[in-house]
Amino acid sequence: MTALGFAWRSLVRQPARAALGVLGVAAVGALLLDMLMLSRGLIVSMQDLLDRGGWDVRVSAGDLPGSGLRVPHALETAEAISTLPSVQAVLVIRSASAQIDRASGLPLRTAFQGVATRSTDPAGARLRAPWTILRGRDADASDELVIDERIASEFMLEPGSTITLRASCVADLEALPATRLTVVGVAEFPFQTTNESTAGGTLDALKTACGGNVGHDADLILVRSKGDADGTAAAIRAQHPDVRAATNTEVVGRLQQTGFTYFRQISSVLTTVTVSFAVLLIAVLLTVSVNQRLGEVAALRALGFSRLRVVKDVLSESALIVGIGGLLSLPLGLLLAAGLDRILKGMPGIPVALHFFVFETGALAVHLALLVATAIIAALYPMRIVSTLPIAATLRDEVIG
Repeated sequence: MTALGFAWRSLVRQPARAALGVLGVAAVGALLLDMLMLSRGLIVSMQDLLDRGGWDVRVSAGDLPGSGLRVPHALETAEAISTLPSVQAVLVIRSASAQIDRASGLPLRTAFQGVATRSTDPAGARLRAPWTILRGRDADASDELVIDERIASEFMLEPGSTITLRASCVADLEALPATRLTVVGVAEFPFQTTNESTAGGTLDALKTACGGNVGHDADLILVRSKGDADGTAAAIRAQHPDVRAATNTEVVGRLQQTGFTYFRQISSVLTTVTVSFAVLLIAVLLTVSVNQRLGEVAALRALGFSRLRVVKDVLSESALIVGIGGLLSLPLGLLLAAGLDRILKGMPGIPVALHFFVFETGALAVHLALLVATAIIAALYPMRIVSTLPIAATLRDEVIG
């Protein structure tokens, strides 16, 4: 009988102990997988979020987009950027606070995003806005807009409906003019937070909603390069030294240095604690099992089992416990990650499309490597016990006992 088969029979003979070990490994393995997914989850998710739509360079007034500073003379800046040889298209984004009137009750506060495209390349003349249309079509005219699912469900709106919107493009305290706009689509806004509602349209639609009271600045300028994002960002910085141009990778790198470090540190600490707990759990179970079978091990040695063979039996038993528990930990960890992700995304200021836990093959490989190391390290002390076991003395004590 092979060492693995012999170890399997040893586990079957003691089902309670085996089940305890497997369930323990499944629990700590699930937590371990979640911590590995958390360590890079925000980075991977943010990179994917920024890359959507193909806009690979972001131009802002501050070091990071969303800093609150606005790009001055945005349309003129966008026109100049679009003339660069490496630029395919440019998208200007200006946002304003707004409210949607109800038939009765308080109006719904929302954000209105107005966009304008600039391009000298025919291939980039018609690009979709930084939102995804779910139903209907995108807004093209100055009296059209798209809304998110929250607005659509709360006001029971569908493409073709009209709403009364009051936008404020200068100050929240200004008198807001009432504007009738036609809903032409329902869209998903990737950077929208959980408790936020958003509408979008052309920059002309935003001017209409604001009664023409719109400045010449913008929150952000998105740029689509012709393949060389780094070169395009450098060319924009040389052309406009007063603004900050960064590729999506550079933006994620800055966020990683500032806002994402905390989660990586938490992940590292919990990973270390989880692996240590798994090692102690398996080591204790194997040690108890070996101590209960010292007479059996001594008898097997007396019958001709080599020292290497009994060591392999203990290692195989550890591998079976960790292997079965590790397999169970994968679906358990994914379910746990989904629940934790929903909880963490409830924090204020977190975009709905951003995820804290992202499954990667690299995380799975590290998870597997740590479980293998756990099985080996946990079996070291029990293997030492069986390898140094005095056969004659153990059999004598067993007979006398």
